[in-house]
Amino acid sequence: MSKDNFAVRFLYGTKLGHGMLRLVMNSHVDRAIVKFLWSGLSKPLIGFYIKNYNIDMSEFKGQTYRSFREFFIRKRDNVQFDKNPFHLISPCDSLLSVFPITDDSSFLIKGKNYKLSDLLQDDNLAKKFHGGDCLIFRLCSNDYHRYCYIDNCYHGKNHYIEGELHTVQPTAFDVFPVYTLNRRMWTLLETEHFGPVIHTAVGAFVVGGIVNVNEQKRVAKADEMGYFELAGSTIVMLFQKDRISILPELAAKLTNGKEVKVTQGMHIANKK
Repeated sequence: MSKDNFAVRFLYGTKLGHGMLRLVMNSHVDRAIVKFLWSGLSKPLIGFYIKNYNIDMSEFKGQTYRSFREFFIRKRDNVQFDKNPFHLISPCDSLLSVFPITDDSSFLIKGKNYKLSDLLQDDNLAKKFHGGDCLIFRLCSNDYHRYCYIDNCYHGKNHYIEGELHTVQPTAFDVFPVYTLNRRMWTLLETEHFGPVIHTAVGAFVVGGIVNVNEQKRVAKADEMGYFELAGSTIVMLFQKDRISILPELAAKLTNGKEVKVTQGMHIANKK
C-alpha cells in the first residue's frame, strides 16, 4: 500500500486531481506560499509540524526560529561521519535506492526510463557514466534538509535547470518522469577517491528552493554542500562504472527498487 497521503493520491491518481494539479502549478500559488513560510506568520506551524512528523529536536536544543523557513533549514552543530577515506558516506538523512545505469546512459524507476541526457541536459557528460551507478536519496518531511560532501573534492559549476515542482512521493512516479521534469541543480564533483561524481539536487512540490553554498572551490569530506528550502526533496548521485561497491548488508535490502533509511555521514559503500 502506498505511503503517500490522501491529497497526493488524489492529485496524481485521478483525472480530476490531474486537472487541479495543473491549475495549482499554473496559478503561481507557490509564490504566496513561499512568502508566507518566510514570514513570522508561519511560526505557529513549527510545533504542529514537529508533532505531526515526530521530529527529534534533541540535536537542536537552544535554537529559536522566527519563521517556518528558519526551522526547516535548521543546522546541526556538527556532522558525525565515517572518516575512512575509502568509505563513501551518505550526503543526507533520507531513503536510499540504487539503480544501475545502462550502456545507453539511462536508469529505470517504476517502469519509467530516465535518460541522463534529459536529467543533465548535457549529452557528452551523460555518456561518461555508461554502466555506472545511480544513487537516489529521497528526503522525507521529517528529515534534516541539509546535505554534505561525500569526499574531499573540487566542487565545479552549479548548473540550474528551471522545471516543474511535482512531489517526490512514490505515487507521482506512476504518472510523471519526476526527476527529469522537476526543478534541479547539478554539479560535477571531482572527488579524491570515487572519481567524477554528479550531484543533482531536485526540488519538490510547489516550493523547490535549492541552495548550494559553494561553487568552483575545493572542499573537504562532510563539509556542508547546501540545503533544500521548505519541502521534501531528492538528491540523485551518479557514479562511473566500477567506482563504488554498495555495502552487502545494504545491497540485500535494496533489490527491486526498494528503499532503505540512511543518515548523513553514514558509511554506505566502498571504493572499488
